Amino acid sequence: MVGTGPKRQPSRKGSMADVPHDLLGEIKRLEDLFTVDTAKLKAITDHFISELAKGLSKEGGSIPMNATWCMSFPTGHEQGTFLALDMGGTNLRVCEIILPEEKGEFDIIQSKYRMPEDLKTGTADELWGYVADCLQQFIEYHHEGEKLDKLPLGFTFSYPATQEYIDHGVLQRWTKGFDIEGVEGKDVVPPFEAALKERGVPIKLTALINDTTGTLIASNYTDDEMKVGCIFGTGCNAAYMEHAGECPKLEHMNLPPDQEIAINCEWGAFDNEHKILPRTPYDVIIDKDSPRPGQQTFEKMIAGLYLGEIFRLVLVDLHSQPHVQIFENRDISKLEKPYSLDASFLSDIENDPFENLQETHDSFEHKLGIKTTKPELELIRRLTELIGTRAARLSACGVAAICKKKGYKTAHVGADGSVFNKYPHFKARGAQALKEILDWEKDRDGKRLGRGRDPVEILPAEDGSGVGAALIAALTIKRVQAGNTVGVKDVDGMLEGCAPMKGK
Repeated sequence: MVGTGPKRQPSRKGSMADVPHDLLGEIKRLEDLFTVDTAKLKAITDHFISELAKGLSKEGGSIPMNATWCMSFPTGHEQGTFLALDMGGTNLRVCEIILPEEKGEFDIIQSKYRMPEDLKTGTADELWGYVADCLQQFIEYHHEGEKLDKLPLGFTFSYPATQEYIDHGVLQRWTKGFDIEGVEGKDVVPPFEAALKERGVPIKLTALINDTTGTLIASNYTDDEMKVGCIFGTGCNAAYMEHAGECPKLEHMNLPPDQEIAINCEWGAFDNEHKILPRTPYDVIIDKDSPRPGQQTFEKMIAGLYLGEIFRLVLVDLHSQPHVQIFENRDISKLEKPYSLDASFLSDIENDPFENLQETHDSFEHKLGIKTTKPELELIRRLTELIGTRAARLSACGVAAICKKKGYKTAHVGADGSVFNKYPHFKARGAQALKEILDWEKDRDGKRLGRGRDPVEILPAEDGSGVGAALIAALTIKRVQAGNTVGVKDVDGMLEGCAPMKGK
């Protein structure tokens, strides 16, 4: 195979020898602003634990800690055929998941359908009619001529919704470009089921889920050491399994104290009171200029949607300082446009393998029309490292908080999302922070650290919105058929027409 250029190094040290004193001073100032030391990480984690508990209290707190009514981890021995529906902003994905006898195995068939733009601002009937048409088409194609029991469906509905039951959800507000009148503030399940019934589609909506909860359940199905599911992408979130006895806000349900229930944290709202997170002046600007000031404080410091904007704000600020000579006598009008840079722009800078940062130089020229000098490039590179490292280290505080709250000495954490999967060194920086917070000296085998066997490891997750949704549908049918109907609205509907669950 012919080589395609120099091999990318894991990291490039760079040279500060040619950097003028004014820029060196700014680099030092930025390092002081964006570096989160071990003591601060531990303080944030301790405050995080108390905020998780507050979210489970009757009074509640900034972190919603939503009960999902998913009441157990899978055993790995569930059997049957289940459907999953994932309604995103661009595509509709329909999956059929077959759970065989083999533990932790699954087969998947899936189809994607484009979500027409005009549907997003149309009527509720048009939306649910289109979704039901896609499901009907999928069933007819894959089960032509078969007589089917009702297939249980897990619906990944990744829009803010309140759930008092697993098979019900009241939409709080549309996101992702949807703006359909008459849906917000109402249960989305009855009109969806009415559209299925009208077309005679043999499907029973069994579980309405959030993708993070799906990530937790799907990951645990294939690896029973998976105790937490996380999303580090455009936004951020986590889900884990709690005991009902630790959830005072569920006392009225009279659940056994040791009953497990998956909690969808929605932890992007951590520290909305601004008590502990080390916010910089740039974080304050991002919050002030956002559509919802004072909300999602944690998310605005670690999620992919905001990393490029933090970077942009720093550079614009430096350019405006008379004592700092950066981008002098150059047009920075493109750089002045809010949210013009995303996290992938920073990823490319951190991935630049060249000693002279040639790829970064070219990116600035092509995307922003700015010709950069070598000293400016060194500052740019260091700034991306600082922003990316801070995001990874703060993310680890949430993971460590759940592990400490639950007493997990060892665990796997299933993570998904573009920042986790694609941002350079995110995994390694997060692992280093966990080591500092949790005071590890040895790995889980009692050997020296650094061999990939850390006591708590953040690993790539299974498909939460597909496999996870189908599994939660399976777990719900299984418990309803066993007589556990807590958090289920349409018990009779689930018992009628759905095949009895096999497996343990």
